[in-house]
Amino acid sequence: MVQTLAITEAVTTLAEVEAKFNLRPAVDLQFFHEWQQDLPELTLAEVSRLDLIKQRYLYHRKHGPLAEATVNFIVIAPLLEMAGFYDPPFLLRSEVAVQIQAEDQEQILRGRIDALVLQERLWVLILESKQTTFSTGVALPQALAYMIGSPDPDRPTYGFVSNGEYFMFLKLLNRGQREYAFSNDFSMYQQQNTLVDVLKILKKLGQLIQ
Repeated sequence: MVQTLAITEAVTTLAEVEAKFNLRPAVDLQFFHEWQQDLPELTLAEVSRLDLIKQRYLYHRKHGPLAEATVNFIVIAPLLEMAGFYDPPFLLRSEVAVQIQAEDQEQILRGRIDALVLQERLWVLILESKQTTFSTGVALPQALAYMIGSPDPDRPTYGFVSNGEYFMFLKLLNRGQREYAFSNDFSMYQQQNTLVDVLKILKKLGQLIQ
């Protein structure tokens, strides 16, 4: 009998998502080169705006945890707008339902991405900022599970996970064997403004998925 489970309940660790979907980490260091190489330059105006976004976030965050909607309003939405994802050829969808079947055919996992899907090749997952540490044990396995549900599995799929304080990119590719890799994580609390790196990577991925 096939079970239907919520992704958030069935996939909580990387080991689980690897086992359920025949997924493995890439060993080739060049597998996810996109977040490091040939990144676009930003204008002085863009860098200035990113500095303001960081200041705003840290100002509000120091007074307590922020709700997902607040994180989206202050940080995520401006980043996506600056990266060009609100304009053609990109299409944005929210509350996207995803259904995927485990490799053993005994489980169907369902979930709903409460963030955004861009061109169905860049998946954005926004976490509640009340999680004061970036938990790869929660965020990354679920993001990978959602990405497996991409309707175009033969092309690279990219993910962007953030809780407003920490940012990480993911890549998933199915070449007979599903493989994945992560970028470094970028923190709001680093001395330099890592939003500069985040925006550069978003723009680069936008160029790749058009």
